[in-house]
Amino acid sequence: MEIYIVRHGETIWNADKRLQGSCDIELNEYGRELAGETGRNLEDVHFDMIYSSPLLRAYETANLIRGHRNIKIKMDERLRELNFGINEGEDFSKLLADESDPFHYFFKEPDKYVAPEYGETLEHLCERAKEFMQEVIEPLAALDHTRVMIVGHGALNKAIMCYVKQHGVDKFWSGGLQKNCNVIIVNLDEKGYTVIDETRLFYDER
Repeated sequence: MEIYIVRHGETIWNADKRLQGSCDIELNEYGRELAGETGRNLEDVHFDMIYSSPLLRAYETANLIRGHRNIKIKMDERLRELNFGINEGEDFSKLLADESDPFHYFFKEPDKYVAPEYGETLEHLCERAKEFMQEVIEPLAALDHTRVMIVGHGALNKAIMCYVKQHGVDKFWSGGLQKNCNVIIVNLDEKGYTVIDETRLFYDER
């Protein structure tokens, strides 16, 4: 069974380099264009099911990729983005530059990242991603599903890949941060997971 793991299209906060996390920010027009073009280029690719984060930017992306096709989209709370607590809405480039802020380590040394007040740890994110894969995705292979899609977020999708690749938080960003509407393609069979492609784009970059 193939699994297409998609990051949502661009939002205003993406363009402004603001941390979104659990904030429910919609796609901007460019984000809708990316999702629409991705959908058109995947129109002839069969999907048995699409799973989506309940956050609007992901759910809207899932709908635009599905287009007119009769494919069920099911939302799952475990696919929500990492909660950044009091840092949500902040300019992340400034947080990265501040060596006194734990977010300084978020990308380059994720094992040193400490969740801010009201925030969520990467370890907890990885646990809910693992639970989703084990309880929702893996049983589908036994039901003869051939291909499913997961539409999520930058950090959430990397948490899924931590489980797929069986590595720790220290290698959280292995393969790099997904671009908006970038597709990671993974195969699941009786031998386990195989990563096919982590950088697939189904649209023309600007």
